[in-house]
Amino acid sequence: MSRLKDQYQNEIVDALVKKFGYKNKLQAPKLDKIVVNMGVGEAKENAKILEAAVKDLETITGQKAVTTKAKNSVANFKIREGMAIGCKVTLRGEKMYEFLDRLVNLALPRVRDFRGINPNAFDGRGNYALGIKEQLIFPEIEYDKIDKVRGMDVIFVTTAKTDEEGRELLAQFGMPFAK
Repeated sequence: MSRLKDQYQNEIVDALVKKFGYKNKLQAPKLDKIVVNMGVGEAKENAKILEAAVKDLETITGQKAVTTKAKNSVANFKIREGMAIGCKVTLRGEKMYEFLDRLVNLALPRVRDFRGINPNAFDGRGNYALGIKEQLIFPEIEYDKIDKVRGMDVIFVTTAKTDEEGRELLAQFGMPFAK
């Protein structure tokens, strides 16, 4: 069992119960899943680009990636409905906690000019979205083996009811929010 999951079940739940005054430990918010999404707009011309993005995403998360298709046609972007234009991975359980640990302790400190992540990127229901500009911050990605620097979105889905609960939950996991 991962160190972060053990820590969650003991210290973090206790801290959340104490801060928000829950009657029961089961009321404390939990991390439900982490969705890592990579939009690859250039894939409309060249399918090999999407394959490289899928490979990068699988290397970073340690789980098989799914390609995402366009929901509707957009003439200005030269995209037809059903075209593969991105990839995503949904992490739960052990892999989710392991990815969170690597993101907080290894990847985010490697970002250039890092001053913390935006504390206001919550959606109103306790879920958090984080944009990453380049996949190179992850130690699994070798600089020489990538064809292009790509960004990705990391969405933290929690069971928190409010943004304040979600922010406190992620802060307890060690998320470096900007002051």
